[in-house]
Amino acid sequence: MFSFILRLSNKIKNTKSWGKISFIVLGVVSSIWFLIRVIPKPQRATYPCMRAAAPFMSSFVIYIISITGASFLLKKFPKGFKAAQISLTSLFFVAAIALPSISSIVEKVQIINAPPLEAANSPMGVAQGINPGRVVWVWNPDATDENLPVNKEGKASKYYMSKYTDQAEVDKMLLAAVTKLTDETTVKGSWDAIFKYYNKKKGKGDVGHKAGEIIFIKINRTSSWSGNFDNKDLSRNAKNSGTYGICETSPQLITSVLRHLVNELGISQKDIVIGDPMKHMYKSDYDQWYGEFPEITYLDNDRSTLGRTQVKKSKTAIIEYSDRGKVLREGDFNTALSGKATNSDYLYTIFEEMEYMINIPNMKSHIHGGVTLFAKNHFGSHTRQNATHLHGGLVKMNNDPIRNQYGMYRVLVDIMGHELLGEKNLIYLMDALYSSEMEISQPNKYSKAPWNGDWTSSIFISQDPVAIESVGFDFLYYEYDGTNGYAAHPHYGAVDDYLHQAADKANWPEGIIYDPENDGTELASLGVHEHWNNPSDMQYSRNLGTGDGIELIKVNRDNLTASPLVAMQNSLTANIYPNPVSNSATLNFALQANSTVKIQVISINGRIVKQLPNQALNEGNHQQPIDVSSLTSGIYILHVTANNAKGNYTTSVKFEKK
Repeated sequence: MFSFILRLSNKIKNTKSWGKISFIVLGVVSSIWFLIRVIPKPQRATYPCMRAAAPFMSSFVIYIISITGASFLLKKFPKGFKAAQISLTSLFFVAAIALPSISSIVEKVQIINAPPLEAANSPMGVAQGINPGRVVWVWNPDATDENLPVNKEGKASKYYMSKYTDQAEVDKMLLAAVTKLTDETTVKGSWDAIFKYYNKKKGKGDVGHKAGEIIFIKINRTSSWSGNFDNKDLSRNAKNSGTYGICETSPQLITSVLRHLVNELGISQKDIVIGDPMKHMYKSDYDQWYGEFPEITYLDNDRSTLGRTQVKKSKTAIIEYSDRGKVLREGDFNTALSGKATNSDYLYTIFEEMEYMINIPNMKSHIHGGVTLFAKNHFGSHTRQNATHLHGGLVKMNNDPIRNQYGMYRVLVDIMGHELLGEKNLIYLMDALYSSEMEISQPNKYSKAPWNGDWTSSIFISQDPVAIESVGFDFLYYEYDGTNGYAAHPHYGAVDDYLHQAADKANWPEGIIYDPENDGTELASLGVHEHWNNPSDMQYSRNLGTGDGIELIKVNRDNLTASPLVAMQNSLTANIYPNPVSNSATLNFALQANSTVKIQVISINGRIVKQLPNQALNEGNHQQPIDVSSLTSGIYILHVTANNAKGNYTTSVKFEKK
């Protein structure tokens, strides 16, 4: 033990890692203090000062035991084996493997010491929306495949594939979501009401979307770091089994949104941008969306090929964190609380260029934040290579004390209230078709009622950013409580502190004024927060008629209907024969109404290589010869658009030119 301490001391002397020095000093002091106070009088362990010291002490003690014990015992294993001391050797081996896992006790101790949630149905803040505080939850088990293949841990990496998620059922879900949110009867009427509500709040008047106004659809693609994709075509790398198919925004929900905006509202595809600016756009995403919407801008972090548009870094779009350098620090996950102060970040130009943003995160638990929802999805919106410098504003770092007390600086509040990241949100749409226990984990089924061992199969929508994050928190807090074999990250304590502070400035930390533009204008209430009455009824104060908080509207599969859009979309089918094609082929397609038809041949990188003259065609089946003799060998998309009195409808078919 002495030699270990000596080696550790020498290591410290030869480094400049003051974070590690602080950790050891705090660990020693806390341990001595705890023992002096608690041994004479054990009940003192419940005192606030002892509860504050306990995480430091337990982390330090377990760190020493784990490292020294594992090292010592693993060295003993071969010696014991040689001496044929089978029983003792087995004990050494089991202990060596078990000791490092003891560190999980630290997290459990921290969760036990965490402050409780405030009383149920105690709303705080000012509700937002056409129907203030309303959150719509649509649950449809028919949308997901119950037999989706899972690994030995019960997690699914292929969830994103179209064959496992029913697009028509997702279309039904989004139709129900937007109409229930607004109390309108049609998709067009619902989105028109959403645009008008937003524009009124912005002081633009009672107007909807205007041609030329950019809509940015912000997705979550955390997993697209180096090694997780093929550099040639950006396809997912299935060889990385641990990070392949991490739970993220489902592409089928994006398709439904695009069909609403383009086919129902008639918004030009050129006014729509999709991506996760810090990351890449996978081939599977691009192929699904591009085949139906080839004129949309598909963002990528560093590519301007393969049909992608490279994002640009802004020199004027800035977020200035309201801790003003007191909390946030640069560094990796182990040193981010002890490095150079972080005061601000530049954003990408898309956040300046867009007029509206639709933020579509995936609902999942998070190892540092407890939960990751809308606000956390913007950890990929600044121009640095990663967001480790922001994790100090969450509840936990890897080797640092947990920040699990209420009234601490929370970086998510700055993000939610920022003029570009927060104020430009048109609508809050959360994907929970699949969910997971951690931000970089594949989806897992939910064990509790009403899911009872099935996928979450849900989407949520609201105009109140605080209300929908509060509902998402309640769902995650309920499922991930440590009783089902998955980590209880939402139970760290004070995970919902950022929602308290986003709702009401009375909950802000002493000395902190949230002003993410640093222009002297502090944030007003961003929305309403409360917790449901219980996980069986899932009712909030507006449901109960006891307060002006959240109203949760529940829609299940028995209340879903197919929209006219889906029926029309399915009727505008097309196929090409033969496929592969040598010189010419025949396109077969059907129209439900008299239409003006446009037919284009588009290369796999997004370039229009052939366009036929527009034709006015009657309702019914049609055949169109296609001459492709001038094209080089490769893969192409045949894109058909039909304009008629009911709207603008599209379909596509992929073919190969030999």
